[in-house]
Amino acid sequence: MSTDGAVMKIKPDASQPEEAVRWKKRKAELKEKNKQWKKAKVLKQLEKQKQQEAAESTKHEENQSKTGRAYTVSVALPGSVLDNAQSPELRTYLAGQIARACVVFSVDEIVVFDEQGEDVKSVEGEFKGVGRKGQACIQLARILQYVECPQYLRKWFFPVHKDLQYAGLLNPLDSPHHMRIDEESEYREGIVLNKPPKQGKGSLVNCGMRKDVRIDKQLQAGLRVTVQLNKSQNQDFRLYKGVVVAPHVPRTQGGLYWGYTVRLASCLSSVFTESPHKDGYDLTIGTSEKGSSLDQATLSPFKHLLIVFGGLQGLEASLDADQNLEVTDPSVLFDLYLNTCPGQGSRTIRTEEAILISMAGLRPKITAVFPDVSSGSLKN
Repeated sequence: MSTDGAVMKIKPDASQPEEAVRWKKRKAELKEKNKQWKKAKVLKQLEKQKQQEAAESTKHEENQSKTGRAYTVSVALPGSVLDNAQSPELRTYLAGQIARACVVFSVDEIVVFDEQGEDVKSVEGEFKGVGRKGQACIQLARILQYVECPQYLRKWFFPVHKDLQYAGLLNPLDSPHHMRIDEESEYREGIVLNKPPKQGKGSLVNCGMRKDVRIDKQLQAGLRVTVQLNKSQNQDFRLYKGVVVAPHVPRTQGGLYWGYTVRLASCLSSVFTESPHKDGYDLTIGTSEKGSSLDQATLSPFKHLLIVFGGLQGLEASLDADQNLEVTDPSVLFDLYLNTCPGQGSRTIRTEEAILISMAGLRPKITAVFPDVSSGSLKN
């Protein structure tokens, strides 16, 4: 400002507008760069998530392929265990206890053998009264078959019979193949219906659902079949669609426990020689209080495991009655001869109790052999 009172005007700097323009341009560039960086970050996260999902999908598929169980577990016991019951009602309930014990531990086959060495290979006979020898095997096998069969199929396969007059006392097995009418499952048990199929069409099967199932083959009416249902079903169609598979497929591919089969053997030796498996049982275990302790036992890898239980007099009585065996020590018949309840507090352990005790003790031993099957359980 001058001394004469005149006001000095400041000339604006011409470089300021240019600086502002440069800063706006720089700010816009930074904003665009930040936008591109965020976009790249999001794309990177999406790619990482996609890779994780692909890895999880691959892992899931690998786990699915491992859910199936290739090995089998069989239990053999004498039919004479029913003679330890004092009435037809108690005999029926005892048979149901044996069935429940085997299902709880996912047993695939129950072999009923005759301690007396009689030729019993079918269930065509009938129980003739408490204390009648030889008929216990037939009655036990029939009750075991009955309780294993899904409820919706029993009326076709089990007509009224004296051996089953107290079947109402039996506790349900509630195993995976005992389906409710609206229960969804990839597999179901069914019966081929006596309805002539159309030309080029498969037979109709009742699988216990609200609609019948059209299968891929024409089969004889009255057969019990295992059906794999199509994954996508049109609910508007009159019939469901499915394919017939082998009974072991739900176990070996689906990882499901699918019940047990029942086999009658005329003597102890027939338990081994009439095995349904091509190469027989590759690991056999006999149970006796005279055997070595289960606690120290280790199972070798196997495909088909057989566990044999004795009757009231133990396996020695079965051995003595078998004319096909010349040995006197039952332990030589088995790969392992085990005492599954060392230090027992009772003088005797009933067979239905021995099954529960032995299978509970063997379960972790089997898990050690097959650690990747169904997270260590016998079912799947």
